[in-house]
Amino acid sequence: MGLVNEIWEDKSKRILNPVAFSEVAERYAQAIADEGKRNKNKNAQSQVRKFYDAIFRLNERAKAGGDFNAILVELNRELALVHYAKGKDKVTNKFVDMMKELITAVKNKDDLDVITRFLECFIAFYKIHGPTR
Repeated sequence: MGLVNEIWEDKSKRILNPVAFSEVAERYAQAIADEGKRNKNKNAQSQVRKFYDAIFRLNERAKAGGDFNAILVELNRELALVHYAKGKDKVTNKFVDMMKELITAVKNKDDLDVITRFLECFIAFYKIHGPTR
């Protein structure tokens, strides 16, 4: 799990990499944007943002004390929808791989919060590096 290892400096101690939400998020945003541009403008901002929005809503439910098992079910459903978008040629392999790694790394509410915050920063950088339409 490359990305997850880059986000955490020491996951067992819950210590985040100080540059996870800046340098790491920007590097992934740039790579996914570049791949999308090379592949017939896949990874449209609206498509990418849709998945962040869904995970953000799930994180909010978790923070509000929602049933975490039900939240995990919905989170894993999002992974299926990412693959569906790939099947429809809307997103690239790099985007699918990133989302798969992030989603499968979630074991508890804290993990969900960390990946949500990472994706928030990724989206911010994607706004700069991604396609304009």
